[in-house]
Amino acid sequence: MLAAYTNQEEFSAFSASREHLDGIIHSLLSPKLAAQEHSDVEHFIQKEGTELLRKLLQGYLDVRASTEIREQVVTSPEGKVLNHVRANTRRNMTTLFGDVNVTRIGYSQRHSSSVFPLDQALNLPQDQYSYGLRKRLISEAIKGSFDESVQSIKTTTGGHVPKRQALMLVDDASQDFCAFYERVRFLKPEDTQDLLVMSFDGKGVVMRHESLRTATKKAAENQNKKLQTRLSQGEKRNRKRMAQVATVYTVKAHERTAESIMKCSPANDNNISYLRPRVRNKRVWASVQRDAIAVIEEAFREALQRDPQQSREWVILVDGHPHQIKQIKKVMKRLKVKAVIIQDFIHVLEYLWKATWCFHAKGSEEAEAWVAERALNILQGKAGLVAAGMKRSATKLKMEPKDRSAIDDCASYLLKSKPRLQYAQALAAGHPIATGIIEGACRHLINDRLDITGARWGLQRAEAVLKLRSINSSGDFEEYWAFHKQQSKQRLYGTKLDISI
Repeated sequence: MLAAYTNQEEFSAFSASREHLDGIIHSLLSPKLAAQEHSDVEHFIQKEGTELLRKLLQGYLDVRASTEIREQVVTSPEGKVLNHVRANTRRNMTTLFGDVNVTRIGYSQRHSSSVFPLDQALNLPQDQYSYGLRKRLISEAIKGSFDESVQSIKTTTGGHVPKRQALMLVDDASQDFCAFYERVRFLKPEDTQDLLVMSFDGKGVVMRHESLRTATKKAAENQNKKLQTRLSQGEKRNRKRMAQVATVYTVKAHERTAESIMKCSPANDNNISYLRPRVRNKRVWASVQRDAIAVIEEAFREALQRDPQQSREWVILVDGHPHQIKQIKKVMKRLKVKAVIIQDFIHVLEYLWKATWCFHAKGSEEAEAWVAERALNILQGKAGLVAAGMKRSATKLKMEPKDRSAIDDCASYLLKSKPRLQYAQALAAGHPIATGIIEGACRHLINDRLDITGARWGLQRAEAVLKLRSINSSGDFEEYWAFHKQQSKQRLYGTKLDISI
């Protein structure tokens, strides 16, 4: 399709670039810049250097245009012969370096869309924004607000993307999320016998009214407002939609004891180490659009990709939410998988701390000692005894129901969660007992971006940002971007054009 470049064509296409480079050098040697501070020279080189890069890209595109060969027969993706030929058709493209023109040959026919073979060869997007500029915009948009992203593009590149178009580009970039993880990630099982760990949690995202789930929307509509200009205390409920967060990762078993967890024994006692093994192949993601059970099932299916024979130990870390546990068990039954479900130990400690303040003053050493003793017993597999003991103590002290409510809540929590509080077996088997990774994922994926001051989200946009942040947090962005470009090319250009001379 392309003829060999000649030296003459190369020189003519890049003459503007060489002239611009010469101009930069002459300016740097001029008396005017010789008296400037280095920051002023930096700004000059950045500005003129960006223009030089734009001219280089324009020169390359001009060479591709000058060497494009007119085809004798071109058929559309629908198989229709396109015999109307237009040379030197132009389209504008906004790039990292500024605007350039792409000149190419177009082929068309009445009642049929035009076809530009060079567009396909260059994999040009349908709109005017290059993939380089899109990628840079996405990197900015998943870190901070859209206004800041647009401003960053304007000040650090030669391109410009208005906010409305930026929003649309974010939506477009996220559309291959599910396909990427279904077709690319872990096509082969992991070659290891280390633990396969999953964890789940939920996090609320402040949404626009129309994007709330039906029950939440009705509750918000039926809520009586005390003030007209702002929400009062207690009225901020029913403004959020719950995002389901999931993670899957691999980690070596790490045997510990209850005493080592509570720092009651030396670090080297029984060859116990406080150094935790590094997590590998961690994927984290969240969805505010799909139902929680769909995200949970997606995590299990990824786990099955990693270990289809279920030859490894599977561990599921939860925070104790009953509905979530019910959903997890439902998916496990449907997919016929077995796993150990462990409840987060940190949540247990929180209940113990609330209970100790019924017996001891806040901040006292007695309160801390009370928690430490019962935490150690729970880690040793005595959750039922701890629950019974604290209730007996409250009864002996003849506490009023309102004064012992935290004790009763803690005891009830321990008894209901007892099957998932088998910490003695978990520690001996080297299983993790804390949900720090999923808690961190909630903060990073949602709080750091979707919970910024004043943010209220539409459903589609929140989901797009969550997908892109998930991809980036999982370390898959570069691989995903290559896949996204490939999928976009397939959607836009379909099968290869039937071109013959």
